[in-house]
Amino acid sequence: MTTARKDVDTPEAAGPPAADTATTAADPAEKAARRRPTGRLEAMALPLTWLAVIIVFSILETDTFFTSANAASILASQAVLVVVTLGLIVPLIAGDFDLSIGAVVGMSALIIAILNVQQGWNIWAAILVALIAGIAVGLVNGALTVLLGIDSLIVTLGMSTLLAGVALWISGANTITGVDQTLIDIVISYRLFGIPLEFYYAIIFALILWYVFAFTPLGQRLLVVGRNREVARLSGMRVSTLRIGALVTSAFVAALGGVLIAGTSGSAGPTTGLDLLLPAFAAAFLGSTTIKPGRFNPWGTVIAVYFLVTGITGLQLLGLQSFVQNIFYGGALILAVSFSQIIRRRRMKRGI
Repeated sequence: MTTARKDVDTPEAAGPPAADTATTAADPAEKAARRRPTGRLEAMALPLTWLAVIIVFSILETDTFFTSANAASILASQAVLVVVTLGLIVPLIAGDFDLSIGAVVGMSALIIAILNVQQGWNIWAAILVALIAGIAVGLVNGALTVLLGIDSLIVTLGMSTLLAGVALWISGANTITGVDQTLIDIVISYRLFGIPLEFYYAIIFALILWYVFAFTPLGQRLLVVGRNREVARLSGMRVSTLRIGALVTSAFVAALGGVLIAGTSGSAGPTTGLDLLLPAFAAAFLGSTTIKPGRFNPWGTVIAVYFLVTGITGLQLLGLQSFVQNIFYGGALILAVSFSQIIRRRRMKRGI
């Protein structure tokens, strides 16, 4: 026993473990260095694929695809989807789903059309009511989800169905046309560099959201809540308030999307906005595989939206029928969710 104790206490015996510790300490740095090229490749995979898609379709359809008119059409036509998807990623980051966004878009556009066209309201007053209605929907979603503990999928799916029924009722199953030209002008008539202003509204909103999540305490708290609510709660964060706020933000932004739709088409009907749900989720999850893989992020979302619409536009110009849109969005959603789960598991194993 005495001999063993002396062996442990001698510098010679202590030497090798110290060397092992130094090697262990160096390992994370070495592993991180090895991971950097892989991480950059993951982050840039979708933008590079988008660029490749643009090049391929530009070669195949030079006269129709590779034109400034087509580029302007792609950028402007998806502005509403960009805005709605950016709003959607807020509750997704906080760990909740909002399946009511499409119905809220339609509700907002329909309120504007009914109040402005049928009731003779000033367009700005009609827009204000539509936005307040969006906030109210978000508050109901948040209260039922957080305060009553009902799963957000169930709450927002029920809300979507409810709003779709209300839209059918108040519209009389008719499309209402003739929205004030003022709104149409500031959404699509006025252009900058040949692109309607609605595109720039979407990019400005992406900038704002990026700043919030990258540089503000609010954005960081939402990230923590989405990763581990119990840790966030123990850290003193108001988890319930943050989750409700995220769902309110999503509904409010969806209502803004309704304003843009009303300004784009000058009309609204009982099914307006409902077709945005699948593309929004496809773009949100696909966006989480790029720029910051494994995390919902604004610029990844913007890139994902335009990647999807570029592929769909190119295929349609090649002669494929309209059903390609559903196939493309559905397939993209399945692949994006699969990739995001793979990336998440890899990062958990690495301890990132």
